Amino acid sequence: MEATTVAKTGTEGKAWGGGEEKPLRASYGKLMMWFFITSDALTFSGFLAAYGFTRFKFINEWPIADEVFNHFPFLHGVDAPMYYVALMTFILIFSSVTMVLAVDAGHQMNKNKVVTYMALTILGGFIFLGSQAWEWNNFINGEYGAVETRSGKIIQFADADGNRVALDEFATPTPGIRSEHQNKNGVWYKSEDSYNPLGIEDVKRGFAANPDLRVRTMQITDEGEKEVLNREESLLTLNTSGIGVIEGANLTQNEYGAPLFGGFFFFITGFHGFHVLSGVLILIIVFFNVLIGTYEKRGSYEMVEKVGLYWHFVDLVWVFVFTFFYLV
Repeated sequence: MEATTVAKTGTEGKAWGGGEEKPLRASYGKLMMWFFITSDALTFSGFLAAYGFTRFKFINEWPIADEVFNHFPFLHGVDAPMYYVALMTFILIFSSVTMVLAVDAGHQMNKNKVVTYMALTILGGFIFLGSQAWEWNNFINGEYGAVETRSGKIIQFADADGNRVALDEFATPTPGIRSEHQNKNGVWYKSEDSYNPLGIEDVKRGFAANPDLRVRTMQITDEGEKEVLNREESLLTLNTSGIGVIEGANLTQNEYGAPLFGGFFFFITGFHGFHVLSGVLILIIVFFNVLIGTYEKRGSYEMVEKVGLYWHFVDLVWVFVFTFFYLV
């Protein structure tokens, strides 16, 4: 019997089949990074699409970004809408530029430049994370405070000219120490998410004693601003609808507007922040490998290029998050 001859393709023992060329001329590691980026991009797309549909549904009570993100470090009380968020965005985008320079230096096998540019990229990542933590702190603590109504909406307060007024500026605290409301007292199914020394009666009493104050609803007017009621309507709305005081934001309450805004903000920006933190940690590992000459010995800085792809993706995602939450 004749022996069966098996035709050889020339790809035996190789990671890829189908010829001498690699698919898309990319290594296995780079191609897998692109697969991961694609799947992660779909995840973020789903989150942002859900945010967009929810905002459209509750458009009349959605917070105005310029009023929510108007703080700047060491400038307490200064209205600086979007300035700090814009600075955060610039820092993250600049870190992407330094990452490009690090990858280019790796192609040139210039270890010193790779070290320098990667260090700058890591620094930019840490600054962004610190800035985001500061932004979260301001968002959680709040600035003006608001009152929750029976319908689950909120009302804010303004002077006769329409300027926001904080609860602390007019509320009259009850003499003595107010006890924290627990679900076993009063409304049995509802307890305070966080203790607040001001109660709803303190707000009502202080509001009645200041005739220049007005109630500001979440309804957006044709001019793109929140509706401010006249004095009579303000008194009626507060006295008949107000049930509790809200200061800051959490997953269930939000002094800025619809509670869902807080949930989306924490989840999406937190999810992105987790990606940035992961990227910084990976950058640090690769950075130390560069320092000890690991990639110099391999004759390739491809690992720097792969982590660079991830970092560029994180920067690009922030551009969309920034647009959806802060600009639109």
